[in-house]
Amino acid sequence: MTRLDRYFETLQNKRVVVLGVGVSNRPLVRLLLAHRIPVICCDKTPREQLDPEVLKLEEDGAVLHLGPDYLEGLEADVVFRTPGLHPDLPQIRALRERGAKITSEMEAFFAVCPCKITAITGSDGKTTTSTLISELLKKEGRKVWLGGNIGTPLLDKADDMDPSDEVVLELSSFQLMYFPYSPHVAVITNLSPNHLDIHKDMEEYVRAKENLYLHQGADDVLILNADNAITHSFVPKARGAVLEFSRQTRPEHGVYLENGVIWRAGETPEPILAQSDILLPGIHNVENYMAAILAVGDRVSKQTIRAVATTFGGVEHRIELVRIKDGVRYYNDSIASSPTRTIAGLRSFDQKLILIAGGYDKHVPFEPLGPEIVDHVKILILTGATAPKIEQAVLAAPNYTPGSPEILHEEDFFEAIRLASRKAKQGDVVILSPAGPAFDKFKNFMVRGRAFKQAVMEL
Repeated sequence: MTRLDRYFETLQNKRVVVLGVGVSNRPLVRLLLAHRIPVICCDKTPREQLDPEVLKLEEDGAVLHLGPDYLEGLEADVVFRTPGLHPDLPQIRALRERGAKITSEMEAFFAVCPCKITAITGSDGKTTTSTLISELLKKEGRKVWLGGNIGTPLLDKADDMDPSDEVVLELSSFQLMYFPYSPHVAVITNLSPNHLDIHKDMEEYVRAKENLYLHQGADDVLILNADNAITHSFVPKARGAVLEFSRQTRPEHGVYLENGVIWRAGETPEPILAQSDILLPGIHNVENYMAAILAVGDRVSKQTIRAVATTFGGVEHRIELVRIKDGVRYYNDSIASSPTRTIAGLRSFDQKLILIAGGYDKHVPFEPLGPEIVDHVKILILTGATAPKIEQAVLAAPNYTPGSPEILHEEDFFEAIRLASRKAKQGDVVILSPAGPAFDKFKNFMVRGRAFKQAVMEL
């Protein structure tokens, strides 16, 4: 029997429920059906809005429980929770109290994965850092499996993996709530208020992130941002080795930035990579490289690190250059779904920008964003649910003077892009960096970013 076979053997004769039939859970459902395990799939999406892939699961034997009451009347021995569904919802808590085991597709993957896992979480930078780690390892000749919150489920690939392969996972706070596993190498890029529309409070958010390392052993490695007060506070709680990266200090163990060079700390510090060799713009991407360099350790040479740094152009929707039209550069930073992400984007340029901002309100504070917009933006175009809050943060900033920046409102997203184009002059930079999720107007940040890119190409 394979590892997957042995795992699903433990589910025989169990009542299995899968909550949510999004991308991450569909391979799981197919595996359950392939192992002849009856499964009830619950999703709030009405039947008429389901895509054909989900209806095919029903044809293959899954029972669909749909609509607004999809969590009601359930009985189960094992429940696979989709990441975005809070595990303390009354219906899920009731299932737990009646003896059901609440788990997830990602927990199942950790249980069957034959490789050592490097996993990355944080408020900002986790996708770029995960991708960088994967690119570095691949360039060095390793076979790498990249997945998790970055969009690729890996559970159904586990039997194709060899122990010598590398697994790199991006994990969100939702995936990590009550998570009972930790990877061999855990990376926490930074932490700041985020997702407080779903998490009860900041404490719950941070506690979820900590699960990335709290189950580690003495032979495991935790990589932290020494410049972030929250992540630095984790050092005493680490179970294994701790490495830190810093732009402001020289950690005893780790890497740091000094005089435009990333150095490896030690009795005789070793230069690893010049900041000028990094193609990606912004000091936050220097931090992402420092985290990635620590994660790959001595498995990747300095020559490989430099080769990737000088050629890697970044991940879609992350300060992505879309087009240069009439001397104006248009950037898609749709991933910026929090104020801290937008701040990082603004600081990536050495000129004042035309910023399109605003999105779904997830109840995080915008006060830190106000002074940054004043310093880095000459025209602010606001759209979406958080437009009034962002404007208030700017008006309340101590460095604000009337008209600097010019503040404009345009509720229609596409008209906001056209307005930015009309206001832009040769040499200007227009950037979509919303400081909020896309859910007020779009399904997710990817759909929003592609809509922005299409509109820019049609100007």
